[in-house]
Parts: sequence; structure tokens; C-alpha cells
Amino acid sequence: MKIIPAIDLMEGKVVRLYKGDPTKKTIYSENPIDIAKKWEKAGADMIHLVDLDATLGRGSNMNIIKNLASQVSIPIQVAGGLRDESTISKVLSFASRIVLGTLAFKEKEILKKILDSYGKKRIVISVDHVDGNIVIEGWQKSTGKNLIEGIKDFIKMGFSEFLITNVNKDGTLQGPDLEFLHKACKITNINVISSGGISNIDDIIKVKQNNAYGVILGKALYENLISIEEAKKIS
Repeated sequence: MKIIPAIDLMEGKVVRLYKGDPTKKTIYSENPIDIAKKWEKAGADMIHLVDLDATLGRGSNMNIIKNLASQVSIPIQVAGGLRDESTISKVLSFASRIVLGTLAFKEKEILKKILDSYGKKRIVISVDHVDGNIVIEGWQKSTGKNLIEGIKDFIKMGFSEFLITNVNKDGTLQGPDLEFLHKACKITNINVISSGGISNIDDIIKVKQNNAYGVILGKALYENLISIEEAKKIS
């Protein structure tokens, strides 16, 4: 199982939000490149970079992300505000993978084009949900679609990489959403990354027991409740 620390960016700083609420943020560092190098040195398999300003439509951290990608040798997975073809092409010129949420649900033609151009392994579909109902646009809008149905629709299109976040768990340290993770991981021939709620090493063990492809570590890592070295031992 891949151990994937998250670096969430807002105004160039490394932050964590509580349940995706930009008014409830904690700043952990003003130097994201130092943080990325620290996680790489600790043994991370990949870095999950989220541009929160782009997600919320109030700016961009693109230059910082591009610079960061050039400073580490492990794969970089970029998420947040990737809602048009030119931005996606730009990010894929330096990142290993992109994570698409809103665009994946609203722009199926563009999505198909990106899939044909870059291949399924470089595109992760983000299925963020509130208790099984998929939400988009920075978790502000419901799609009216059920999590498992949504995943199956994308499988039919040719996708195999998925990132699952239960919004009610994100940034809470209340443990991962094992119920929906279990359902998703039972689907064959896909890779599922679990995100949200991790608080200790036991949570990571439980995620692994569900055969997840990877786990994203956020607040627990920044609050020193777990370490990448510990997580790697059981991954």
C-alpha cells in the first residue's frame, strides 16, 4: 500500500482545513518545498498536492507546485481546480498524475479527451462524498449520485484510479470511513486511495486490510500522531 502525505496549499502556505471549511484552517508551514523534501526523505511513495485556492476559485499556487515537483524525485499527484484542458496539460507536463473531481462529473467530453491523450494511470478520479452521496465544486454541491454507482460509471469510461474522501471525516482525526472504503475496494481491477480521518497507526492497518492501493496522510502527520516511517513498516 502506498503511503501518500498530503500538502494542501493556500496562499503559498501548507495548511489543513477542518471538513473542507476554508474558515477553519491551521497553517503548518510557510515553505511547502521543505515539507515535500522532508516527506520524501522519510520514505513517502508519492506526494498528494492540493491547490485549495484553485479549488475555491480564488487564486492559484501553480508556480509553487511546479517548482516543488522539480525539487523531489518521488511522484507528485496534483489536485484542486483542474477544470479546463489547458491547465490539465500544463500540470501533466511536470506532475506524474492529476486528480479530477468537478471536471470529471461536468465535462465528460473533455474527460474522454484527456483519457485518450494521457492514459488511465495518470488520471485519478476523485469521488468525494458525504455519507455515500458524491459532492463536487469544493464539496459545495451534490451530484445526486451514489458513490459506488459513480465509480462504476467511470470504470465503463476506462478509468481505474480512484481517490475516496468522506467529507465528514476529512481533517477530523476521527478514523477513516471504512464502510464505503470496503464497498469500493470490493470492485475488481481498480486502485482505490483512501483519504480523510486517519488518526493513528491502527487506522492505517484497517485501511490496508480493505486492500486499498494507497492512503493519504494529512492532519495526523502534521500533528505528529503518526510518522511516515511507522506507516511504511506496515504498508
